[in-house]
Amino acid sequence: MSVWQIPVDLLARSRFTVSPMTDTVAALRALHSPRRPWQHAWRRPRLAAYQRMLARRPVVRALVAASFGPRWTADFLTLVPATAAPTFAEELTAVAERPDEQIRADLRATWPGPLAGPLRTDGLTEQAVYLLDWVWTHLVRPEWPERERRLRADIVARTARLSAQGWAGVFADLNPQVRWLGEGRLQVNAYPAPPLPLDRAEQLVFVPAHCVRGWVLWNQPTRFGMAYSASGILADTAPPAPEGLDRLIGPSRAAILARLATPLSTSHLAAATGLSLGAVGDHLRVLLDAGTVTKRRSGREVLYWQTPLGTALVTREPSQVVASRAPARVTRKPKAAAVKNMTMP
Repeated sequence: MSVWQIPVDLLARSRFTVSPMTDTVAALRALHSPRRPWQHAWRRPRLAAYQRMLARRPVVRALVAASFGPRWTADFLTLVPATAAPTFAEELTAVAERPDEQIRADLRATWPGPLAGPLRTDGLTEQAVYLLDWVWTHLVRPEWPERERRLRADIVARTARLSAQGWAGVFADLNPQVRWLGEGRLQVNAYPAPPLPLDRAEQLVFVPAHCVRGWVLWNQPTRFGMAYSASGILADTAPPAPEGLDRLIGPSRAAILARLATPLSTSHLAAATGLSLGAVGDHLRVLLDAGTVTKRRSGREVLYWQTPLGTALVTREPSQVVASRAPARVTRKPKAAAVKNMTMP
């Protein structure tokens, strides 16, 4: 297995980052080889335009075919974002600065053996830049506000988990092959390889993306990172609230609580449920007072998601409901107030 040995100070400086380029690469992967039903559904209405572009650009078509190997993705597609809040233009410049021979070296590392004829011509970097810019401009940028909302919601949830469970909790569901082994050791995949010390690394980032599994990011030897599947990809499909919960807290509140398995903003909840912003805000205040949701600011938005008590109510786990209730002083008045808050229509 491949293990990164991460110094304590590097781990302390690590951060979660939203990367437009990483999500563009995720979109390109979905176009090239979709694996999940949601990827097929996203790809279907966009495939014809993508195929027309490839038909006009034989070098780009060969480049895509050579960039995704059975184990690795070409390094020019897996660069670490240089800043905490990169723009797509900034990240594209980093690709444009790689000369043709470096792009070819990246491709040979992905698919050992002779390169296809079109990939041995001059101007390969220009073709790589054109490919990424086309995918961003035509497919990702039009839906970037919604994509970014999901990615930032995932980061909020991860940072909350970090404070409660440490790095082991953060890495628990990033990828089946990723595990925190303790003592500064992070297993990044199951492939055989010697441990990689990150003693010279200056940057370590974790980047959510609309992908199935994720991949390693690096600009060796100083910048490392990991792209992973964002938990909010399917947030628009809410699980049904359990029978009886709507009678306990009201159908609108039950619908909102069921959707908050992943962090969402008030405006997204209004769009998803058909309720007004004011009504959503009123219901969220009640759910907050009852201890079933929590909130945190992310940029210009405030995101809400289930507490353990809220999760227990939605999943109908009575033992979790009892365990997640904080010890309270036995008095009649606070208890009555809590019951009133939970049962308002």
